[in-house]
Amino acid sequence: MHRLIKRGLMFGNLIEVASPVLVERYNRALKHLTGKTTGLSDFHIDVSGYSPEIGDELGDHLYLNHNGVNRQFILLTTEQKTAPLLNAKFSTSRDILRGFITENERQLFALTARDAVAGELVNSVFSVTDPVRLFDIRKVVIEADTTEGTLRDADRLGQMVDRFKGEEDAWFDDVLIADMITVAKRTGDVTRNPVQLKHMEFQQDNFWTAHFGGLYMFRGVDHPALIARGDKNSLGELPITYTFDFGDRNKIAKFLDYNDLVEPIVKARGIDAAAILRQKMDFIVVDAAQESGLDLSGATRRDIRALARGNADRLPEEYHGLRKLLDWAENGAPWPKIKSDHPAYFYTLRAADTPLRDLVNMLLAELAPKDVRQLFICHKEAFYAAYAGWSETKKSYVADFLDREYQVDKAGARAALFGHDAPMDAPAAVRVVEPDLVQRVGPWGAVRR
Repeated sequence: MHRLIKRGLMFGNLIEVASPVLVERYNRALKHLTGKTTGLSDFHIDVSGYSPEIGDELGDHLYLNHNGVNRQFILLTTEQKTAPLLNAKFSTSRDILRGFITENERQLFALTARDAVAGELVNSVFSVTDPVRLFDIRKVVIEADTTEGTLRDADRLGQMVDRFKGEEDAWFDDVLIADMITVAKRTGDVTRNPVQLKHMEFQQDNFWTAHFGGLYMFRGVDHPALIARGDKNSLGELPITYTFDFGDRNKIAKFLDYNDLVEPIVKARGIDAAAILRQKMDFIVVDAAQESGLDLSGATRRDIRALARGNADRLPEEYHGLRKLLDWAENGAPWPKIKSDHPAYFYTLRAADTPLRDLVNMLLAELAPKDVRQLFICHKEAFYAAYAGWSETKKSYVADFLDREYQVDKAGARAALFGHDAPMDAPAAVRVVEPDLVQRVGPWGAVRR
């Protein structure tokens, strides 16, 4: 992984912790949450406060994420909102943490000026040893406080102030007044400078989880389903009508279509579809070259396309399907019939403009894994796992490409690939599904009993 680390493609944008004061605060929070401390004098942390160096030191890279659920966090600075989330077990965790920091930035800035803030993403389960437990996860609530209990004390002081103002004889209650003075020394004047974090809850109807080989949960759609990367039969009986795995290409395609979650790249507005298709084709050529043992060191786009022309008969069906689609887009050739069982099918799609677009692009990245750029952008865990198994030639080419083409303008690359313009007027023709048929057999066919 050294190529990725060197180019900032792995462990990039982490927050450095090097001052003795911050290290001491981190250790207090770490002790508070886990009972452990670090002996390191400098390290780097992600948005949750997890440090890969401390993970190595402790021999436990889940030291803030026991059992892979209810992720704990340590905030030393609000700048952590710009950092990635490493070792993610749920796709929603980073957005939750970033949203929490953003919504409470002023309060957290004041709190972290004196102490670390430690907390936890709390849901209704503490272990997911059985897939059925995932269905008990409905919402995540954030619990947080400083290691010195500033928020707890502020709440207590607020209650005492209300009592002091509201009770007729409170002026003569020496114990109450003494307690107020003692707590106020730790919290400051909460009447003028209230210290309180917003209560935040996050619904968990749709998410990806790394558990059980990788699962995509879609409950908040018209036609719910669970999609497994591995064998669906190994999951047992689940409280959802439809369960698919990556072998069910036709059913996954229908699921995405019936829920209006995808759109063809060539019909999307505001993007250069031809350029995107050409790049996908180049990645497929690179993958085929790896399997043939060809050296791609220093290869340019012209070299890759020359290689494709010279070896067209040996390229996989994904390449030829995209080539026909490109020919339609650029030259007016006949529309290619690329059905869902065609290897190129999921390469031709991107997520529609819905609240689930990031999750859908994540799924599409795994269904079209030879598009290494989309895999890296949309599903880093899957990218790193795939990268570890590539040849040195492909590792070098992909690392160089991402450094050259993506790192220089991340926002621009994402907008060019996945951005959406203002919605078009309603299309002239809309496909209508017979409701009675859907109610009888469901959109993916009858359920086998």
